[in-house]
Amino acid sequence: MVENKLLIDIGSTYFKVATSNNVEQHFRDFNKDIYDDLVSKCSSTLESFKKEEIFICSSANGGLSTLVIGVTNSFSLKYATNIAYNSGINIIDTVLYQEIDKASVPSDLIDVVIIVGGINSVDNIFKEDLFKYLENVNYSNVVFAGSSKDAEYLSSHIENLVLIDNVIDNKLHVVEEPLKEYLTNLYQADIMGKEDIKHLYDLTSNQIYSTPYIVNKTLPLIDSKFAAVNPFILIDIGGATTDIHYSKDLSYDNIVTSNEYDRLVFKKLGVFKSKESLIFAAQNNEFVYELLAHLKVTENIFNEDTNKSLRILMQLAIFLVLYKVSEVHPLYIKLKLHLLKSVVLTGGITKVLSFEEVEDIIAFFYKKILNSDIHPAIILDSNYDIWTLGITQK
Repeated sequence: MVENKLLIDIGSTYFKVATSNNVEQHFRDFNKDIYDDLVSKCSSTLESFKKEEIFICSSANGGLSTLVIGVTNSFSLKYATNIAYNSGINIIDTVLYQEIDKASVPSDLIDVVIIVGGINSVDNIFKEDLFKYLENVNYSNVVFAGSSKDAEYLSSHIENLVLIDNVIDNKLHVVEEPLKEYLTNLYQADIMGKEDIKHLYDLTSNQIYSTPYIVNKTLPLIDSKFAAVNPFILIDIGGATTDIHYSKDLSYDNIVTSNEYDRLVFKKLGVFKSKESLIFAAQNNEFVYELLAHLKVTENIFNEDTNKSLRILMQLAIFLVLYKVSEVHPLYIKLKLHLLKSVVLTGGITKVLSFEEVEDIIAFFYKKILNSDIHPAIILDSNYDIWTLGITQK
């Protein structure tokens, strides 16, 4: 822990409060405003610190939803999606511009549409079909991070379009910072606009960041707290989503950036707010019956609301995340799980599952899916050291 600092993380289901010698975790009271709930449970602790000594991160506003429209899968779409994930943003959908005429329109409100494509020496990339598509999208913000030669044309046809530097340079390398900074600031503005979160600034004079962004910042420092051997993945199972952060050495499709790690978010694999969709994903997995038999339960466990059912759901979430990034059934990206040296687990799961329960499900995955009797080392961040390391980093 860090001396003379109070660290607070507001999640969709829990919030945790850390001082130099203690970490508290509280289940949220959804009948109360987040600020009121926090103050009612931790008032004496809060009163012991000055505003500049209090650091807060949050995922309770659900994060920003994003639609990415790009010209190529190999460059613009890949780069923009990668930057968005590592900025703590949730990708709702991606559209390949060449196929925009037959692309489906998201039914949800999109917080930000990201348009990318082309190096700065190319122009006349986008046409009328882009504008017609956007007319049917319900969005709050739109940003262009593509060819500078198309910027003026797009600005004249898309109202309130924000222009930032291209995510691709002329050597086809990724340029991260402009889009990452824009998205981070947009998240900040989103927090300020949410009634139940913006009052948290009454407690702190420091900027409130998204929790996934904070965790991703910590990964290069993880060796200072744990014997985590690279390459590793970090799994953070929450109430609404499950995030994984992974060493780039594990990716078949590596992008050269300044970051050593990437992030994926599984929006429907949480154990509280997304419980029903997690159960649906488990029930539709081809290995579900073998998995349940291995855990010595039946499908009836899905109808229970007990500590045991929560433990089973968390084990299923671990299995499903590994399954979805494996070669058997890659959802977003394939990872070289056979090269994985360590699995680090953080978040509320470390307060619920024992080491043996985590090891059991990971060993089952490696035996069943990868046909291996050997599994990576397992590390439980039960004291939230990863979060506390990241939140005070400049």
